[in-house]
Amino acid sequence: MMHNIMRLPAVMARTGLSRSTIYLRISKGCFPRSISLGGRAVGWIDTEVNEWVAQQIKASRKEARRTGRAA
Repeated sequence: MMHNIMRLPAVMARTGLSRSTIYLRISKGCFPRSISLGGRAVGWIDTEVNEWVAQQIKASRKEARRTGRAA
């Protein structure tokens, strides 16, 4: 299986989250963990980030249906 690695700016652009929010959610176990690329470089596996985004969309839509509000 082929994996693409996303660096932090790409993760921020894909999710709409700030750097501090990404790391806060990682510490709470609510966001995919980064992987070491060596030295001080880290990245995220694109499929894990995309799955997280899909889960957020699904949860948002479910909540909107439950409350009767448009998401």
